[in-house]
Amino acid sequence: MTWERIFVETVGWAGALLILGGYALLTAGKLTARSPAYQWMNVFGAAGFIVNSWANGALPSAALNVIWMGIGATALWRMWAKGSSTSAM
Repeated sequence: MTWERIFVETVGWAGALLILGGYALLTAGKLTARSPAYQWMNVFGAAGFIVNSWANGALPSAALNVIWMGIGATALWRMWAKGSSTSAM
């Protein structure tokens, strides 16, 4: 196995662990859906899946995870914007 292949697999597994871990913490009540930690876990997890899916030619999975990452990034942006507007008042 080449170092590139090891990298792609490691990034993919890390992404899977982040998304599953975030969902487990959400389900256990340790995080909320509006928690930045939960959203960051989804963003980085999706990024790992994008790398792995793209490298393996699984384009539908890569596209799905681009959208998943965008949803998480949008949530983080809204949290940041809301926090910025309240601190400016």
